[in-house]
Amino acid sequence: MNMVDIVLINPRFEMSYWGMEHALHLCAKLGKRANMPVSALPLLAALTPAEHKITLIDENVEDIDFALCAKADIVGVTGMTVQRFRTTEILKELKERGCFTVVGGPWVSVQEDYFGALANVIFVGEAEETWPQFLADWAERKHASRYEQAERTDMSKVPPPRYDLLKMNQYVIVPVQFSRGCPFTCEFCDIIVTFGRRPRLKTIPQIIAELEAIRRLGGVGGVFIVDDNLIGNKKAIKHVLREVIAWQKAHDYAVAFFAEASLDLADDEELMGLMDEANIRYVFVGVETPNEESLRETSKLQNLRGKERSLVEKVHAIQAHGLEVWSGMIVGFDHDGLDIFDRQIRFVEQARVIHTSVGMLTAIPKTPLYERLAGENRLDPADRTPYGTNVIPLGMGRDALREGYLRVLHALYDPKAYFARVDSLFLEGGLKTGAARNAHLRSRPFSRFIQYAQAMLYVGFIYFKLQTAVEEADLRHHYRRAFFNVVRRRRDPFVLQAYALKAVLHYHYHKLIATIDADGHLLNIF
Repeated sequence: MNMVDIVLINPRFEMSYWGMEHALHLCAKLGKRANMPVSALPLLAALTPAEHKITLIDENVEDIDFALCAKADIVGVTGMTVQRFRTTEILKELKERGCFTVVGGPWVSVQEDYFGALANVIFVGEAEETWPQFLADWAERKHASRYEQAERTDMSKVPPPRYDLLKMNQYVIVPVQFSRGCPFTCEFCDIIVTFGRRPRLKTIPQIIAELEAIRRLGGVGGVFIVDDNLIGNKKAIKHVLREVIAWQKAHDYAVAFFAEASLDLADDEELMGLMDEANIRYVFVGVETPNEESLRETSKLQNLRGKERSLVEKVHAIQAHGLEVWSGMIVGFDHDGLDIFDRQIRFVEQARVIHTSVGMLTAIPKTPLYERLAGENRLDPADRTPYGTNVIPLGMGRDALREGYLRVLHALYDPKAYFARVDSLFLEGGLKTGAARNAHLRSRPFSRFIQYAQAMLYVGFIYFKLQTAVEEADLRHHYRRAFFNVVRRRRDPFVLQAYALKAVLHYHYHKLIATIDADGHLLNIF
């Protein structure tokens, strides 16, 4: 096979809740330009035969070299749904330069005709088999214009991503994937459309090898397990976590994990204990709504199991194991009335959830929700709307939904309310910061000293940055109050470190909401 010159591009993200764009200068070492790399580019590079030349460009950390692209044989662009507007701009520029373009990713997988003639080839769904097949077809000059795998990817055969081809020193967090697929049937979710309902896991040796590769990068403190539901197969993930625990102990708890899990995690004491022991410190949970009728409407029945406990009590059960819950919340279900906004605010406060990404219900093509609303003529056909969602709500007007949504954001991220939740969780609630890790470090005094020193240096650096780089005097006051309060009441270095991060994150949310107020842009920002 002749050498093929390939360039793969990840488009720039728009400002978002998760991007940390407003706060990177406050919390990261010099040179950090993005929160986290995407996994797609380094994985596609790993799937590319060694005889080919491949260049990865993440526009979030570097400009696209269009002159380099014009010289390449193939230019691929892959991105999330929220990147589709920038993807279109990039594809137009590439076409003007005569590039042969291929496009994959979640958006083109659900809206196959979106990019039209801008893409020579599209990839629908997973591409572990179709990408190598396309390259073989290309070499024989018989490639198709559309590729889709007949079967789901066998995760035990997925190679480790080529992170060596990215500028990893410019990211804060590193992603890793243990599994794909989710067993549930939430009406609005495109995950089961793309990855299916049967969770598929990598082997334990694969996972440990990837963690070792990440550890060797050096300076990695946070790892995001990007599985859409880490506990989709509870029995299998318990075996994985036991090996991860052994790996953490062997390396004195080298990393802290962020994961995503369904709320039925609260029903499994053993699983919560293993996640804590593995040093999974944060868990994103799709709570969605305190409105039980809306949960039934959207087929999120897993949140309704265990009727003897309320949603708030289930969140508290997870927190009791030292796992901080970040929640996903949605407004605009058919069963939501005008009282839903106050109910959402009240739930978040009672559940002691500090971070909650609130969104308006949106219908993604190919999902059951999209098909239902299309049949009811309740979809806005505009790609961008001033309402921030393509769903025409049933229980209220579109203006009322938009205004109520904005009110929720302002209420939750008002600094006084925000830090009241921080104090409620860490001081009144006494959230543990990793009992197994702390017990292990007590037997490793030198490692304990190093980690404590690193935490305190981080706290000092953040406090200095917040008091010198934040222009708003009232915000500086709230940040000082939070620091002094925790120093007075709970002088655990890891808790102090958590407070420092909470202040930085709040500044990002504050600036993000101010941007929304200024230009009214709502689409997928949270």
